[in-house]
Amino acid sequence: MVSAAKKYGFEPDYAIPPGETLREVMDSLGMSQKELAGRTDLTVQSLNRIFKGTQPITYETANRLELATGVPATMWNNLEAQYREQLAKTHERERFQDDLNWLREIPVAELVKRGVLHRHKDRVEQLREVLKFYGVSSVEAWRQIWESPAVAARRSPCFESKAGPASAWIRLGELQARAINCRAFDKVRFKKALTEIRHLTREPAHVFEPEMKRLCAESGVAVALIREMKKVPWNGATKWLTPQKAMILLCLRGRGEDKLWFSFFHEAGHVLNDSKKDLLINDGSHNDPREKQANDFAAEFLIPLKHDDAIRRIRSKAEIVRMADLLGIATGIVAGRYQFLTGNWHYFKELIRTLEWDNA
Repeated sequence: MVSAAKKYGFEPDYAIPPGETLREVMDSLGMSQKELAGRTDLTVQSLNRIFKGTQPITYETANRLELATGVPATMWNNLEAQYREQLAKTHERERFQDDLNWLREIPVAELVKRGVLHRHKDRVEQLREVLKFYGVSSVEAWRQIWESPAVAARRSPCFESKAGPASAWIRLGELQARAINCRAFDKVRFKKALTEIRHLTREPAHVFEPEMKRLCAESGVAVALIREMKKVPWNGATKWLTPQKAMILLCLRGRGEDKLWFSFFHEAGHVLNDSKKDLLINDGSHNDPREKQANDFAAEFLIPLKHDDAIRRIRSKAEIVRMADLLGIATGIVAGRYQFLTGNWHYFKELIRTLEWDNA
């Protein structure tokens, strides 16, 4: 796709008070400050403050100036609004100067490469756009959200050392998930959807992906697929965006279909069984009992544990295929379970489909 480059208008780093325009109008009318004060019932001191920009032109003052100078009140109101807006931006730039080093924590180059951000030569403008991406007004607000000890995701070591890339991946998922139209969450409907999705594991990616997303959305769950972020060794995450809408965030880490499906059902276990207040990260750790419970849920839902002994005894590809047909799931999931149970990670690799990102 070819798109036009974005053009940015000139953005001055100073603000001109509307009092400057008022001086010019007075000069054109040959009117002294004392005369204008008399015609508007304003004091000379008030006019001095208006000239300097320390006193705003109110709607009442704008009406008085219209009657005294013939210049419409709307123009004075617009000038005042533009001045205050530019003044606020100038103060913002000054405030942001101390926060510029924070940009080093955020994978700005990667987000630019993904088309999420524009590259700015002006570092303050770059900082402003990154804050807008996160939906916060300051670096301090970002830290309160992503680095606060109350954030459940800090249980993952990645958040301790790489909060920037970690938060960027989750934020990308949030934005994608928020754009997905979902019904209000229905636990019964979601459980039914999971059963249907389990059978979809046998289908190719171009079939199962849209259908999986549709079934989940109809149950109140938005499935977001976001390409892996460097320095973020996670398989998935779960977060409730609203009390009636959950997000399941996945990537293709490892590329194997067995890993994607285990991650999906792992996160589904969190949706069904855990608090709506927590951001839960699947980083492969076993320290959190909720993670173990989610692992057990995914394992049992995909392949009931009663089949594990039979899977351990498998010796041929044909047996893997027969077991997959018996269970009604993808052959690669059975092969992945065999590898996990036996530790023979190189056996039956060719039966596990590799998933790739669509670059179209």
